[in-house]
Formats: sequence, structure tokens, C-alpha cells
Amino acid sequence: MILAETLTKALKLFPEKQAIVCGGKHWTYQEFCNRINRLSHCLKGFGIKKDDKVAILHPNCHTFLEAYYATPQIGAISVPINHRLSPREIAFILQDSESKILIADLMFKNQIDPIRKEIRGIEKILWTSEDKDNPSLSASKDSIDLNYEEVLQQADFNALSEPSINGEDIAQIYYTSGTTGRPKGVMLSHKNVATHALGTIAEIHLTDCDVWIHVAPLFHLADAWATWAVTWVGGTHVLVREFDAKVVLETIQREKVTLTNLIPTMLNLMVNHPDVGKFDYSSLRVLLSGGAPIAPEVVRKIVETFKCDYIQTYGMTETSPYLTLSILKEHLKKLSNEDQLRFKSKTGREFIGVALKVVNEQGKEIKKDEKEVGEIIVKGDIVTKGYWKLPEETKKSIKEGWLYTGDMAVIDEEGYVTIVDRKKDMILTGGENVYSTEVENVLYMHPAILECAVVGVPDQKWGEAVKGIVVLKPGQKATAQEIIQFCKERMTHYKAPKSIDFIGALPRTGSGKIHKKGLRDKYWEGYEKKVH
Repeated sequence: MILAETLTKALKLFPEKQAIVCGGKHWTYQEFCNRINRLSHCLKGFGIKKDDKVAILHPNCHTFLEAYYATPQIGAISVPINHRLSPREIAFILQDSESKILIADLMFKNQIDPIRKEIRGIEKILWTSEDKDNPSLSASKDSIDLNYEEVLQQADFNALSEPSINGEDIAQIYYTSGTTGRPKGVMLSHKNVATHALGTIAEIHLTDCDVWIHVAPLFHLADAWATWAVTWVGGTHVLVREFDAKVVLETIQREKVTLTNLIPTMLNLMVNHPDVGKFDYSSLRVLLSGGAPIAPEVVRKIVETFKCDYIQTYGMTETSPYLTLSILKEHLKKLSNEDQLRFKSKTGREFIGVALKVVNEQGKEIKKDEKEVGEIIVKGDIVTKGYWKLPEETKKSIKEGWLYTGDMAVIDEEGYVTIVDRKKDMILTGGENVYSTEVENVLYMHPAILECAVVGVPDQKWGEAVKGIVVLKPGQKATAQEIIQFCKERMTHYKAPKSIDFIGALPRTGSGKIHKKGLRDKYWEGYEKKVH
């Protein structure tokens, strides 16, 4: 099973159906496939062969989807890059991946120009731009900087001969954020990605009636997986260049979007937007949330606001990404609305394409009592072969066929897991373990709080103390002591924050998640300087 087969199926069954809506541009599957073929011919004309790397530095756009198909169609490997990285970080990924071609939006030219001497392996840069008069761009094959659209217009749109690739060949290399050191390139094969796409079609019942809106960044698998799954069934792709809560709400109404997968921070901002009640969401059948834990209070607001089904998802770049979905078993649908919401807010039961266990430090499965905490480990055809050029890192993460996720969770009798924390985010205070997610869930219940993060900070008495970092809703007021008391009334006192900091906005990672490591490091750096 290779990724090109998903497009072949859509083209065969739905050639005249709308495939792409991107800004004011619309293409059918036949037109979309012609553009993909043109790009594949271009890449081959530049000398790109099997296993060569093609990097993509771009906001959400039809160009991203074209690159995602045109590259593996000729046996080459896609390298999506987080466009929020610094020039030096981008240079590292381009060098480490050995990329030969870069497809980039012209808005990132100021990030690429300073590192040109460091990325000599890049032979061509295909710039996408509406500025056709830009003198720095060319359609000449002798130039390094080329105009994407002009090069495509000169290329053949006919189907290419089938490449000699199979499911075990690498299709993509996604670089992790590098929060624990240098970024690592996660290798995903055609089999990994196609198996995952097929699993999502089965799990969430994707059909040609579906309209998917790409809001979460396409360089991240929270959204990118839908590229192949939605295409496979002949659904429609709607693309939003960057996240803006009101724009997304408007687009859902205008394009009659049926489903999408959003980062929890995005959903939280959407349900709290002052204009959220002005739009029609009746086309939505389900909203998925993934990329980070989500507070049950936010889930409640999502269901009340959009009046559609909700599914919590959990996964990793290393697993293509889904590992769990909070889809209700049939008998759980007979529960009260409150109890159903409780299950929907859990991390979920294992995804169809994976085997999942929660184990203690001795490797034994923990009790299904929602009290004992263990680490999630997984295996299956959606799990990565390992990290690009890092065999030792691969051995540390994958043991006897099982990928150790580093995510700590409890599990219930129904087999639904709930993540309580990342191993590295767990707070040890006075000899007691405190899981930041549990405290954050309580903070989100406070009516004045828009967003929050909980981290452990140095404390001479307790070793670590629980700190809440809070963003208040516009026009709302609250004191630190009031919030701490609010938490103490709803949880064991040692778990409640000992201090609260108020800030205007929480820092984000490239995928839009709250950057807790950056927050934690700020407090520990000052402490370590004092100690040393």
C-alpha cells in the first residue's frame, strides 16, 4: 500500500467532484491531480530520484497538499518544516535531512536568505507567490530561485509511470520540536501513513460527503493525516492559511464543513470568541481535538456551542499519529449525558491500527482502576521505524517492538485511558506526585480563566511547588488567592497551586500547543544560577 493509491482511487471515482477550496481557488480532483502530476514532473526534471528529500516551508495552502502527493508519487521523501522555527533551526533540518529541493512561501524569504551558505545541499527553491513581477524569481531551470506556478505551467500534466516503491519505503520525515535536545527526524513509511489513513476512515466513518477544514498546521500530523484519508474517500479539503478563531467559524458556515481535528488551544479560543453565537454550525457532525490534553470544562463548552459529536484524540508523530479515540462504545451511549461527556473527555480507547498497554516501571500492565499510573506503550503498523540517522535514539524509544511514549496515564475497566502527564512534566512536591493536567482541568473550571498552564517550580521546603500560570478572559478579574482557594475546594490541598502568575498570553509551540517547557525553564534557570 503506497500513498499515491489514495489519490488514484479519488480520481477514478470522483474526477469532477470538488477537491480543494483554498482562498478564492477551487479545483476538482481531476484538476488537483493534474497539478500534482506537473509538480512530480518538475521534481524529476530537477533530478530528484527515489529517497531524495523535498522540504516544504509553507502555511496551510493547496501547495502543501500538492507537495505531500507529488513527492512520494516519484518515490522521494517529504520533509515538512515548522515555519515558526528560527533560520538556524530551519538550516539544521535542511542539512540533517539532506534535502535537495525546498518548496517555500515567499513570506519566508527573510528566513532563508541569511542561511543560504549553510544550506548548500538545496539545489532549487520553488517560491510560491502572487507577485509574478518579482525579479528574484524565474522559470529558468538554470536558476536556483524559481516561481512555483510558472514552473508548473511549463510541466507535463500526464500521469507518471509507477515508481518501484513499496509500503516499507519512507514517505515522510517529520522533525520533532526538539524540546529535550536536538530535533529528531521521525521516519514514516508509506505503510505507516496509509494504514493510519485507512484506520481513520473506519473509525470516524469518513465518506465523500465530508468536508474537512485544515486549520491546525499541515507541517504537524494533528492535521496532516487527513490529507490522505479525506482524499481516499473523495472528500473536500478546505484550507485556512493561519488560525484565526473568527475566520474559522465563518468558514465552517460558508463551506458547510462537516469535521476537523483542532488543537485544544484553538477550540478554547473559538468557544470563547465573542462572535461564536453568530454563525451556523449545523453542517458539523463531529469535532476532534488532539495534540495536547483538553480540560473537561472546555469539552462541555464545545458540545454546547457546536451541538455536534466530540472525539478526543491522542497520538504522536512517531505513530502517524492516532493512538486513541474517545469514541463511545454502543452501550456507553445509553448513559446520561453527563456520564457520556465524562467518557468523551478521556484520552480514549486504543485506535484500530494499534496495540496499546499501560505499564508500570517493571513492565507489567497496571490495574484498570483509574488510580494506578503507568506509561503508555504501543506497537503496530502505524508506528515509526525510528529516527533518521539516530539508531541509538531509536533503541531508547523502541524496545522489543514496543514504542515507549513517555506519556503517563490511568486506565478504566472499559479500556479508556486518561493521560495525567508527560513524564518530564510531572511535579514532585514534598514526596507526592502531582500531575499538571489534573490541576489545569480544575483551573479551566474557573469562570474568569481563559487559558492556563501548570508547572513545577523550585521550592526550598518542598523541592518543587505547583505554580499556575493564568490568562484571564477579557474584562474578567481574579486574585491569586481566590484562584488557589477555588482549587483547594475541588482537589487535595497539596495538589492545588501554591502560587499564581498572571500573563497576557501563553507561549506556543509551532503546532499551537502551550509551550510548558519554556515556562518551566524560565523559573528553573534563575534558581540554578543562584545555586551555582
